[in-house]
Amino acid sequence: MRLLQLDFDPAIAAEFPQGDQSIDLLGVPLFDGPSLWTFLLRFAFNLLVCWVITHFLYYRKSHRRDYYFTYMLFSATIFLILYQLQNLQMEVTLALGLFAIFSMIRYRTEQLPIREMTYLFVLIGISIINGSGMTSSYTAFVVTNALVVLLVWLLESLGFSKRQAHKIITYEKIDLIHPDRRQELLADLRARTGLDIVKVQVGSINFLKDTAFLKVTYIPNDSEPNDIDMITKFKNR
Repeated sequence: MRLLQLDFDPAIAAEFPQGDQSIDLLGVPLFDGPSLWTFLLRFAFNLLVCWVITHFLYYRKSHRRDYYFTYMLFSATIFLILYQLQNLQMEVTLALGLFAIFSMIRYRTEQLPIREMTYLFVLIGISIINGSGMTSSYTAFVVTNALVVLLVWLLESLGFSKRQAHKIITYEKIDLIHPDRRQELLADLRARTGLDIVKVQVGSINFLKDTAFLKVTYIPNDSEPNDIDMITKFKNR
């Protein structure tokens, strides 16, 4: 038995594999069970975390189905991209570049509000963390996701992301725009618009027509978005 162990040649053994029966296609395994289960587990975990943030923290206040759709697809797609690219030994600079490209995306149809942009940034970051190679323990991996969810929940509970909307108004009582009469201006705007106005800013002033542009910040009564809040007049076509 000792002679057989001494005569063992690794080079000869490599030419006659005994236990590895996997099929390769162009150098890539056709099926890798353990790797597939790891991928599905991490994908499900990432999708669960992003769903909790989107459904219970964002959608509970905004009720915007369009962003719900966007956030879930963004998070899933970025996770898949990062998970597949980690096998190419992607450098950190390339990963950060990909992150910057996606985080700076703006929609041409409407300006992305700050709250929606913040949630998009958080979900992109979570997906990148979950999709990149794991460099620490599973405990640290789960704790990182839990800390993000906890922080978003805490800030939402404290009311820091209370939804506000803006509206541009052409105002004719130009005598009320004086800083000393700001409370009178607010009272008049609240009475005439019926909005819960919390802030007003004076813009362009036309003394020839005795009008001024006002930007009012108010708390909307419903959660439905108003896409024409900032429109002052219709263009003639």
